Amino acid sequence: MARSSMDPQAPLLPPDDGELRLVVFDWDGTLMDSPRRIVYCLRRAARETGLPEREESALRGIIGLGVRAAVSELYPELDEAGMDAFATSYRRCYLEAEDAPEEPLFPGVTELLEDLDRRGILLAVATSKSRAGLDRALGASGLEPRFVATVTSDEQPSKPSPAMVEELLRRTGVERDRTLMIGDSVYDLQMARAAGVRAVGITHGAHSDDRLAAERPAALLPDIAALRHRLTDA
Repeated sequence: MARSSMDPQAPLLPPDDGELRLVVFDWDGTLMDSPRRIVYCLRRAARETGLPEREESALRGIIGLGVRAAVSELYPELDEAGMDAFATSYRRCYLEAEDAPEEPLFPGVTELLEDLDRRGILLAVATSKSRAGLDRALGASGLEPRFVATVTSDEQPSKPSPAMVEELLRRTGVERDRTLMIGDSVYDLQMARAAGVRAVGITHGAHSDDRLAAERPAALLPDIAALRHRLTDA
């Protein structure tokens, strides 16, 4: 597999860059098991707006983009009004639908964040969710106090633009070479590279091992437990 081409013991930060000071997390598919809910609501939005449903592989493939960027990928023929209608339907489903799949935190997330916080490492979120969606998830999970800063795709340009990471670096005052991005999509890894920070890919989310490995992250890990183990040495 592509994963085997990466050194599992490679340092997450170069040895001469000092201690890790900031970890930036993606949300959907990284900390929260939400891809099933996202796919469900994309399909519902397509039905409600009279558009053809796409294959699940296509729907999972755009997870990590902001809603409008995702809609443009799935339905490039849509005009602005069509994109607005789809985005409105999707967001209504995601925020309100009682029959949509649940979205629990991945096992070990709370413990990982507690460990990093205890060590004095700053924690932040860069997500393609809306501000309303992220605030809902933070409140439901009880994790909001753990993060010193959060940025969403309705506040900065969508991934893979480096804008969200750049904004978090500005807010925290942390150097690029002491920052690590954690994400489950190629867009997370591309954003990190464009911003000049190292990244770790987590394979329990939306995108396949091969797609993530092609972006050459510092490490490719299967789950939060493996990430927690690696970060104890960072």
